Amino acid sequence: MATKISDTKAGAGPAGAKAKPLPKLSADGKTIRAPLTQNPHAIRDTREKVLEVAIGREVRAFRKKLGITVADLAVATDISLGMLSKIENGITSPSLTTLQALSRALGVPVTAFFRRFEEERSAVFVKAGEGLDVDRRGTRAGHQYNLLGHIGSNTSGVVVEPYLITLTEDSDVFPTFQHEGMEFLYMLEGEVVYRHGNNLYPMKPGDSLFFDADAPHGPEVLTQLPMRYLSIICYPQNSAG
Repeated sequence: MATKISDTKAGAGPAGAKAKPLPKLSADGKTIRAPLTQNPHAIRDTREKVLEVAIGREVRAFRKKLGITVADLAVATDISLGMLSKIENGITSPSLTTLQALSRALGVPVTAFFRRFEEERSAVFVKAGEGLDVDRRGTRAGHQYNLLGHIGSNTSGVVVEPYLITLTEDSDVFPTFQHEGMEFLYMLEGEVVYRHGNNLYPMKPGDSLFFDADAPHGPEVLTQLPMRYLSIICYPQNSAG
């Protein structure tokens, strides 16, 4: 059952923060969720294990995307209908010259035909307590950063850095972080008043905060220590982060 979200404005001081626009609510007080533009349950085509089949499927997919027939492609590439049929069905291995002709006719790089065969996806598994301690801004203030995983170049075009951040009695407040991208915080232990821009958010275990990291942000008041929270930062791959 969806929980009703109050639209009462909170103060800007440590006791609360200015309320942001909330999702529209139905008459019975249940949150109306906007439809997702991406289906997380959709299954994409699996990676092909046979090179000829992988190439054939790509050629057919690109041809259909352009809305042309095999005959049209045969005219554009000067490749026979029979040969194109064999290529699309993965029966024969096309030469580099043939792939170049298909590349020009379909408007894609030659490497695009190998995508289903060569495509790999990365994953990083970190066991409890085995994250990498790193130095970031704030480390000098006694903030411990434990990087839980990192994948550089990837198909999404986005870099995501998940950190487990720990603050203790030796930590200082440091509310002047500012960097490109978005950031998500999830409180695990302790309490803090967290600043984002001109707003203050009192956070307890289970609370979360999602924000544009280009605004100054950071812990303003360390209410209860020790304190641990997840910080997930994401930014474009072509950015320095």
